[in-house]
Amino acid sequence: MTTIKQADLIESIADALQYISYYHPLDFIQAVNNAYAKEESKAAKDAMAQILINSRMCAEGHRPICQDTGIVTVFIKIGMEVQWAADLSVEDMINAGVRKAYKHPDNKLRASIMADPAGVRKNTTDNTPAVIHMEIVKGDKVDIQVAAKGGGSEAKAKFVMLNPSDDIVDWVVDTVPSMGAGWCPPGILGIGIGGTAEKAMVMAKETLMESIDIQNLKERGAQTTLEKLRLEIYERVNALGIGAQGLGGLTTVLDVKIKDYPTHAANKPVAMIPNCAATRHIHFVLDGTGPALQKPPNLDDWPKVTWNVGASARRVNLDTVTAETVRAWQPGETILLSGKMLTGRDAAHKKIQDLFAKGEPLPDGVDFKDRFIYYVGPVDAVREEVVGPAGPTTATRMDKFTEMMLEKTGLIGMVGKAERGPIGIEAIKKYKAVYLMAVGGAAYLVSKAITHSKVIAFSELGMEAIHEFEVKDMPVTVAVDVHGNSVHQTGPQEWQKIILQRKSI
Repeated sequence: MTTIKQADLIESIADALQYISYYHPLDFIQAVNNAYAKEESKAAKDAMAQILINSRMCAEGHRPICQDTGIVTVFIKIGMEVQWAADLSVEDMINAGVRKAYKHPDNKLRASIMADPAGVRKNTTDNTPAVIHMEIVKGDKVDIQVAAKGGGSEAKAKFVMLNPSDDIVDWVVDTVPSMGAGWCPPGILGIGIGGTAEKAMVMAKETLMESIDIQNLKERGAQTTLEKLRLEIYERVNALGIGAQGLGGLTTVLDVKIKDYPTHAANKPVAMIPNCAATRHIHFVLDGTGPALQKPPNLDDWPKVTWNVGASARRVNLDTVTAETVRAWQPGETILLSGKMLTGRDAAHKKIQDLFAKGEPLPDGVDFKDRFIYYVGPVDAVREEVVGPAGPTTATRMDKFTEMMLEKTGLIGMVGKAERGPIGIEAIKKYKAVYLMAVGGAAYLVSKAITHSKVIAFSELGMEAIHEFEVKDMPVTVAVDVHGNSVHQTGPQEWQKIILQRKSI
């Protein structure tokens, strides 16, 4: 009989979450670096360079890889011969560990969890509760897998109940383009097949805890049905040409993971969940000898990648830019932003919408006329920082507010991640605005371009408050120009043709 102490589980969970907030799994970094080395699309290669540089900076600085520090997911298998020296339930112990990790004074993590999700959506302030999957198994140990899953990639989760004769690969290949780039490729696809609807979803999430090994599988060759599916999906999804950040390129997925389970004769449930460029997970075991604390990796294993914007980058002063100026910007062009811009995400946009509906003015200090808005919810600053990691959030969530913002505020530009949808693009075209894309998964790198930050409105929203940032040479790409031309449409189309032509030779 093994006795597990309450403090050991709490400390192990807290340590694991701090660790994965700033250390990528080494297999992920190696896979991205391999994809970077062979990438031929300049836009995609530049995006992966920023991801790799950001990863090393975070590992060295012990700050979050992404401003979205995730919703905590825990798979815990408790041996039947384990007893607990604890006053709290297992669930409460895990949440105590989450609370301790996310409030760490030297590396405070962003609280993103909303209680009453169908109602007032109030932030719980400490990122609890975690999503916990608990299983009782044989043995005398406690086996734990911990992940911090970003909301952007989680939002792209898909489920379908196929007919038994339907083709799984066709469904995946048809579905991935509909996910857009908000899940920040390149990443991993986790797929669950069989069981029931909820079983398939849990299996898809659990597969994302596994190590990347698709290249080894390619060399060895498939020996099972699932291995054949993995290889076929991997090849066909990458042939779509979506590429890093959806900009078009050779690598969209780094691996495909699949688990299955027996299912009803009338059903073929299939779930698919992507992991993003901020892949964060770790595995440890408690055996009664104390907490399982993580050892720092060898940073010499991180690739030493350099990146510069090049001489052709356009430098823009945000304090003097005009609607006339932005009309000359070309899709795919690199822009270096300097000056002041405002921030705002879903909750801030909703408050602005409510103010307009009531005929009330914007709060004092909030003036979007001839200005840019950055879709971001930053991590709190620590020590000497101006702001914590501050990478972009998925821009498509703001599409439904875009016409309102452009029509009523005089806004001329937006900065976010991933593509814009048809409604957003139509509004951009109508009001001759522009949309600029920053790299998702490079949040700490982006934060180094921010020289000043202050909250100017809606402070009650926490990380979703409106900030005013002052930036210096913040790198972005023109993703939608004033004519509505989108690089997230043209880039993948171009690279899909290139890939297909090569396969046909």
